[in-house]
Amino acid sequence: MTFGNFVRDHRYNRRRDLHDPYGGQRQGGIITPSKHPVIFAITGESGVQHGYLDGWTEDGQVFRYFGEGQEGDMTFTSGNKAIRDHVAEGEDLLLFQKQHRSGMLRFLGQFVCVSTTRELTPDRHGNMRNGIVFNLVPVEALQEADAAETEADHSASGLDLAALRSAAMGAASTGEEEPAEGARRRVYQRSEVVRRYVLARAAGICECCKSPAPFLRTNGEPYLEPHHIRRVSDGGPDDPRYVAGVCPTCHRRIHHGADGKDINEALGEAILRFEYAVASVEPPNQTTRKRVMA
Repeated sequence: MTFGNFVRDHRYNRRRDLHDPYGGQRQGGIITPSKHPVIFAITGESGVQHGYLDGWTEDGQVFRYFGEGQEGDMTFTSGNKAIRDHVAEGEDLLLFQKQHRSGMLRFLGQFVCVSTTRELTPDRHGNMRNGIVFNLVPVEALQEADAAETEADHSASGLDLAALRSAAMGAASTGEEEPAEGARRRVYQRSEVVRRYVLARAAGICECCKSPAPFLRTNGEPYLEPHHIRRVSDGGPDDPRYVAGVCPTCHRRIHHGADGKDINEALGEAILRFEYAVASVEPPNQTTRKRVMA
């Protein structure tokens, strides 16, 4: 499976394939390029000596990735903050595994940080300290959540739009002190809550072309489709500021039309303006928006 310029299980050179085209820190396991909406997280055996005990949970559904910081308690600064907030900031999180012998980086895929936990772990001197563990779920879980969409997902359950928005914004945030168990289930729950708000916000009118939904669902609700604006592949994390309710024609045009990129960018600008107006705060500046929409 391909994610941008990277193919799962392929090997890449850190300097040539990551730093030369993207920039970012030359040292450390978390790379945050300033001009691209992406975070590179690197795991490997060498991290064990610093207390980074990365790895999959027993059920193989969640990758536990330890935060950066070789001495003392880990804090939510720099790369740790970037991973925790990557959904809200519109950053893709790509995970690589350093190969012990060659030093090449094996691409493990795109992930979403669902929650964080605190755990005692040794630092590079062997002293116990308070560590941060990021519970990462493969982005395919989001795609599965969209594919598993049901009629019940669209019921607003009597809540008004403000209540739905509050629930959606809360679902999009990465919670702290949540265990890895059930992380994949939370991805489905997050997707459902965000979808529910976005379709209620659209109110039966395509947020792209402004035309009424083309038909009604079997439950009588207008048929629109959630579209992840930040990534045309619809592989981006769920956040109500970057998801739109669109008709099937606009959805396909964004994906496959010659003008799809321009339409997607205009749609993203409109949704951001609306959401920040509702929140009564200034939207991101033009540079930030370009990073979000890249």
